Amino acid sequence: MSSPLPSRPATLARVALLAIVLLVSPARAAGPSVLPPDHGRELVAYFNRMEDENIAQAIPNADSWDWFRDNAPRLDCPQDNFAEIFAYRWWTLRKHIRKTPVGFAFTEFLVDRSYADQYNLISCALGHHIHEARWLADPHYLDQAVHVWYRGNEGGPMRKLRSFSSWTAAALWAKYQADGDREFLVDMLPDLVAEYRAWQEERGLPGGLFWQHDVKDGMEEQISGGRRVKNIRPTINSYMYGNAVALSEIARLAGEEALSSEFAARAGELRVLVHGILWNEERQFFETVLEENGTHAGVREAIGFIPWYFHLPKPGHEEAWRQLTDEDGFWAPFGLTTAERRHPQFRKRGCCQCEWDGAVWPFATAQTLHAMANLLNDYEQDVVDRQDYFAALERYVESQYYRGRPYIGEYLDESTGYWLKGDQERSRYYNHSTFNDLVITGLVGLRPRADDTLELNPLLPAGRWDWFCLDALPYHGRTLTIVWDRSGERYKLGPGLRLLVDGKQVAHSERLERLTGPLPPAPDEADTDDP
Repeated sequence: MSSPLPSRPATLARVALLAIVLLVSPARAAGPSVLPPDHGRELVAYFNRMEDENIAQAIPNADSWDWFRDNAPRLDCPQDNFAEIFAYRWWTLRKHIRKTPVGFAFTEFLVDRSYADQYNLISCALGHHIHEARWLADPHYLDQAVHVWYRGNEGGPMRKLRSFSSWTAAALWAKYQADGDREFLVDMLPDLVAEYRAWQEERGLPGGLFWQHDVKDGMEEQISGGRRVKNIRPTINSYMYGNAVALSEIARLAGEEALSSEFAARAGELRVLVHGILWNEERQFFETVLEENGTHAGVREAIGFIPWYFHLPKPGHEEAWRQLTDEDGFWAPFGLTTAERRHPQFRKRGCCQCEWDGAVWPFATAQTLHAMANLLNDYEQDVVDRQDYFAALERYVESQYYRGRPYIGEYLDESTGYWLKGDQERSRYYNHSTFNDLVITGLVGLRPRADDTLELNPLLPAGRWDWFCLDALPYHGRTLTIVWDRSGERYKLGPGLRLLVDGKQVAHSERLERLTGPLPPAPDEADTDDP
């Protein structure tokens, strides 16, 4: 089925009709699974009961189980809060699916915001939305959301697409690594190139780096800056590096070698500049540089971990991660802080106007844990390990409760766990971070790739869980199941770690370790080779 917002202009009536068709179309093809088809139903019913649904969008609570059953990957594990929050985050993501006249989209707030674009859309967390929603069985929700942002304004981009720094091109490359949809990605290339060039024009500096106000990174009132302070930040420069790498890869897929080379060179230039200018050798950290005088801001902030989100740092900079588990650094009872706790300006900007001077923000937590998974997978280092990753992810899980019930909001006190806007309607179900993507690609360890090799490297520490199953996971047009069963008794498949494609085992290990296997051709592809 083609996207309801096609690459060429179409009438709004046709777009709306196709969007309606999607609502009644089956999403998940029937296939072998390990977990029962009603796995998670009781949790969805509990989530429905625990709230007064005062705002409903495309898929109300009454239809939430049908949507969950047809779209959401399922997790079974011995730690109930992990399983509960995994299901809860799919349930809340569904709340943010909005049906617009030009296709489905994902909102950030359920309540209307005065600074939002049409349809109450805000671009700040678009990269997070793409990473999380790429695991839905029905790809049309995300495909349409991307098209709405880039083509939903009478065929052009939304007016406020660039209101916030963006890593959309990099996120769409990550989407391609998960779904293998080359046609969709290549079709987006002109839009993404135009966006990159606009950022160069608007935020590019003569030396090659980029500047940004912290508020336009979605990070108001940081110690290193202010809402209207112009600085050279690890955020936008890491994003633009990641986007350049992605655009080089997408252009290569499209057969545009000159464009691919241009963006590969641009990425290389940015990498050198970030190391040479943003890395503070004395403090062993990537820091904001003050645009007014070219000096480091003198504070370690969580944004200094973002370069690893895009594999930007060269080997030899891993010492920065020692700050993550330091209680004077970023390690706090209820999560990872957004600034080092030892700094004299930590939490001194006041409260409850969206300050990023130390409190825990899920937006930043998701970025840091994604970066940490890359570090543990792709760098040789002994600064942090799987135990540290699990402990940080576990604190993230534990923070997602309020008054005894699952909750995801804007930001929280690092020492008490109290949600700082928890009693405000705007904070409830805040769609500003990832969680399930971290479980899939980090804890369970599926490492999405553009080729036909399946790679699995669970970051679950040895001895922590005796079993888990991640089931109904869409991947390159197939359905994956990942099973760890120490004794073999839980799932009756035998002991060890197993990777199944459409119910058939393709890789196995007796231990919880890195595992690779072939991605078999899809049945229709295999049939074409038959005599």
